[in-house]
Amino acid sequence: MLLELQGVNKIYGGKVHALKDVDLAVPEGSIGLLGPNGAGKSTLLKIMLGLLPPTSGAVKVMGCDATSRSLDLRQRIGYMPEQDCYVAGLDAVELCSYAAELCGLPPAEARERAHAVLAYVGLEDKRYMKVHTYSTGQKQRVKLAQSLVHDPDLLLLDEPTNGLDPRGREEMLRLIEELPGKRGCSIILSSHLLPDVEAVCSRAILLGEGRLLFSGTLEEMQGKQQDLHEVRVKEGAERFAETLRGAGCQVELSEGALQVRLPPGEDPDLIFRRALETGIQIRHLTPTRLTLEAAFLKLVDRPAAPEKQEAA
Repeated sequence: MLLELQGVNKIYGGKVHALKDVDLAVPEGSIGLLGPNGAGKSTLLKIMLGLLPPTSGAVKVMGCDATSRSLDLRQRIGYMPEQDCYVAGLDAVELCSYAAELCGLPPAEARERAHAVLAYVGLEDKRYMKVHTYSTGQKQRVKLAQSLVHDPDLLLLDEPTNGLDPRGREEMLRLIEELPGKRGCSIILSSHLLPDVEAVCSRAILLGEGRLLFSGTLEEMQGKQQDLHEVRVKEGAERFAETLRGAGCQVELSEGALQVRLPPGEDPDLIFRRALETGIQIRHLTPTRLTLEAAFLKLVDRPAAPEKQEAA
């Protein structure tokens, strides 16, 4: 497993409960870390890096305990922080070389890796410029470069498209999407931009007020609404809509397709029976899938389970 959490809690100052009884098992791959502000995303990333110990519970990353083996883990993890993070006065080659040496690479190999990774992110011709003079897009690219320079097994990316214009965002997402195939690493992408996660990731972790709301594939998160179906017919869509309404269905006709909500307890056989009775030819019928945004809002807005009461 890439990430395993058992009963993880994190409390700041005895009052702020940032993570609450989180149990989680996530396989390798490209995973989106989602949640509203204050959901616990940044806390989880810092715990995975071994920068924060959990108040209680156990955390394993790639099979290693994140508390007792944090230094070993950080040699295998690349981290791209949300905020700018660089040593003033260094150029990009110096910054990436320094990051590689911190992960245990000898100076000559560190510098060689720095040149290679800066070329990969498109900064080859600007590698000797001071990082503090970079544009926002260039700073995001150099942060990605320093996170990759030691060839990590896992990349933690915190808002990697923050501040980028549409073209820069598209280029950054393309770079990230290629990484698992080109470098064989897993990715955890923390973002408030759902399209970024949808473009890059196949799985998602959703946190809300410190609790785990969902973990699984994006398809599972979006789900299929069992009572809502899209139906297309050869002809007679309006007539068929009236027929289905007469059978207790809620029907909307949009761009030639019928959005059909079945009555409670019914299944799609109702649609086929009514089509047979009225001589309508069905060409397409499929359960409607929620958009990622709709699924996100549905899970976040779902009432939380009641807190466990301690015995008096």
